Amino acid sequence: MGRSVGRTEVTALSFGGAAIGGLYAPVAAGQGERAVRRALDLGMRYLDTAPHYGAGTSERILGAALAGVPRDSFTISTKVGRLLRPRRPGEEPDDAGFAAEPPLKRVWDFSADGVRRSLAGSLERLGLDRVDIVYLHDPDDHEDEVYAGAYPALAELRDQGVVGAIGAGMNRTAMLTRFVRRLDLDVVLCAGRYTLLDQSALADLLPACAERGTAVVVGGVYNSGLLAGGTTYDYAPAPPALRDRAARLAEVCAAHGVPLRAAALRFPFGHRAVASVLTGCRTVAEAEDNAALFARDLPAGLWTDLREAGLLAPAALLPT
Repeated sequence: MGRSVGRTEVTALSFGGAAIGGLYAPVAAGQGERAVRRALDLGMRYLDTAPHYGAGTSERILGAALAGVPRDSFTISTKVGRLLRPRRPGEEPDDAGFAAEPPLKRVWDFSADGVRRSLAGSLERLGLDRVDIVYLHDPDDHEDEVYAGAYPALAELRDQGVVGAIGAGMNRTAMLTRFVRRLDLDVVLCAGRYTLLDQSALADLLPACAERGTAVVVGGVYNSGLLAGGTTYDYAPAPPALRDRAARLAEVCAAHGVPLRAAALRFPFGHRAVASVLTGCRTVAEAEDNAALFARDLPAGLWTDLREAGLLAPAALLPT
């Protein structure tokens, strides 16, 4: 299938499940399932989701789309750290950016019991008897709980063969780097910190992963929209300096006849620790578009011109 991660494998281009969970806008009935099945046809055989994405919506859609698909033909990951419970009378919905989600409340829980309960809930929603990779999800304010409960529980599940690989997913690199150095992780999911706009993972996370042999899955390669023609960066309006930088990136790419999004998808693979790039696909058309962009041959001169224009960090490794 692709690169080995623990006792499983991931494809270079993979399917990110936040969009089908209703991120920013609801997903029409059947639309998400069709997007998943088309992504599989196009070779995106690694699919990532989480209870957080639409309060279980993404997992349920993936489960419906994967029903009847041979289990050994795909790799799937989910995440732990948030449990879902019914909202109480008068309780306000979570302000999590997902539309039309069910009346459920997210509750932080990085205890060992919370990890097991979260995984059990995910398996039920997915309609599967196992997942291949489990990530600790956004443990920014819960580092001590990870060491005390969540990581030992995940390591035990891996030792028992219940999951093939374990890791952590965040959009900050310092804590991920500590986890890589202190824990036995197979993989990390780094969102938005190794992109054409932000190469800060070069300072700490990527060297640590290369040293430890920890695979890196890169999410957020469009930095939540700015590199895909939008105006948001890290889920907020982009400041003028970043909008100007994105425009300069697009100009250099255009001079080589390359869409900016194609360069954004390919750039992370310059670093040897990177195993896969996640792309959110809400529709069949988006899945086809991402696959076509990823398949493009990009000229080597593009990367050198981006570096000479001061748009890539001097330490960034250029894709071949």
